[in-house]
Amino acid sequence: MTIMSATANHISPLLSLAWDNDSSNLTLSLSLVLIISTFVVVGAVILVRWWLGGLAFKKFEIDQAEIGVGNNKFRFRPNMSDKQIAYAIWVELSTRKIGIAIDFEDDVVAEIYDSWFEFFSVTRELIKGVPVSKVRRDSTQAIIKLSIEVLNEGLRPHLTKWQARFRRWYDKQLKKYDDGEGAEVLYPQQIQAEFPQFQELKVDMERVNQALMRYRAKMRELVMTE
Repeated sequence: MTIMSATANHISPLLSLAWDNDSSNLTLSLSLVLIISTFVVVGAVILVRWWLGGLAFKKFEIDQAEIGVGNNKFRFRPNMSDKQIAYAIWVELSTRKIGIAIDFEDDVVAEIYDSWFEFFSVTRELIKGVPVSKVRRDSTQAIIKLSIEVLNEGLRPHLTKWQARFRRWYDKQLKKYDDGEGAEVLYPQQIQAEFPQFQELKVDMERVNQALMRYRAKMRELVMTE
């Protein structure tokens, strides 16, 4: 069997299959043109799939229960686009107080709330910025769904319950010291500890903080998955 390649003055086989009766051997011959063409086509396909975010990696599982925002499990093969989204979220969590353990002896609650609110806004914009063509993929939908639930079921309930009432009380306390009405000079950490429901706020804030740190670890794991 022979497949031919024709040029203006020459015809040469691209692929030939020959049987040698004397040695009982089957010989397959490939031309250099066919080999190069095959590599070019395969390379082009891989490049296009990578550009479209379609290269599949090992399966990855996200358990919502680990993060405290549900009981579902997502199992999917993340592509390069998914890794890019996870990387952006991981960087945000790693460079803000939101993804690091809270130390109530030194950290200021009002500043933590500022960090949480900024993360809420940045993540929302990041999700909005994902191209529609990518959102159609199940793996990308899983990451977006989890991120939205972290915002709506993880952060939002705590902020809704505690942020406004704490800030109102805290701002009043700071004003007393600014006006010279404070009985003694206290650091912000000492002032916040006098909030009437501080222990309850602290417990709930630590719960959210632990969930966000697990979310951060999961995003890092997804980025590092081959």
